[in-house]
Amino acid sequence: MPHILAVINLKGGVGKTTTTVALAEMFAAVHKKRVLVVDLDPQTNATVMLIGETAWLERNGKGRTIAGLFRRAVEPSAPPFDLRHAIHTGASDVEAARTIDLLPSSLDLIDLQDRLVTTQASRFGVHTPVDVLNRVLRERLKAYDLVLVDCPPNLGLITLNGLRIARHYLIPTIPDVLSTYGIGQITKRVDAFAKRTGHPVTPLGVVVTKWRSASKVHQTTLERLRDEASKDQGPHVFDTIVPDTNDVAGAAAFSPEPRSLTQKYRKGREPYSDLAVEVLNALRQAG
Repeated sequence: MPHILAVINLKGGVGKTTTTVALAEMFAAVHKKRVLVVDLDPQTNATVMLIGETAWLERNGKGRTIAGLFRRAVEPSAPPFDLRHAIHTGASDVEAARTIDLLPSSLDLIDLQDRLVTTQASRFGVHTPVDVLNRVLRERLKAYDLVLVDCPPNLGLITLNGLRIARHYLIPTIPDVLSTYGIGQITKRVDAFAKRTGHPVTPLGVVVTKWRSASKVHQTTLERLRDEASKDQGPHVFDTIVPDTNDVAGAAAFSPEPRSLTQKYRKGREPYSDLAVEVLNALRQAG
């Protein structure tokens, strides 16, 4: 089975999706890994970053997104979900990263998550609504070396479906009070979920994003996060820090023409390349 890593933060705008996509492209282009990105966030940012808005609109119109899976769960009369048609192969505008596949997201997930809460699990052949994704994906996962699950900024049923297939989770965060406030809640609630389901899922670590070296708040918050980690009072904090730069922000735009990692990330390539090595090492150590 592959290493399966959920990427989560309860606050939006912290670089969660950019981190997910950048790691996927580094794993594929540099480390020659077969990667699946599962976009569970109804904002669809990871999807659009990897395949562009035009391709996403076409797939969404044909029902070839992950929304079809959850729609089938709440609407027995809905068309059967075909995973083979839903997965977009060769996702990414980075020429060397064509071993990335994508299970695209959809805005429809917002409504479907609310309806999933009131749907009986037995209707879609599982014991609990958090097993919907696992039931459909588990056999296909064997085709990959790594699976990255981009979760929405909450711990609702859609996110829990992602955690149900993951073995570890990553927390990207801006080093400020509001962005780091929910880290304790994430670890506490995910630990409770793991114990309740009997499915171990543990924190791999915190990734500091949008770093501003001149900010006293950022410096103080980073020191606090590292101090808590050293005392086992918080998750591990990765050494690599992703700076807040135009190059990193610009990498979010999809290019219709193939390009290299350097063309896409420019000076932002180095921190993500270093982070990919750190994450791979951490995954190997974690088992």
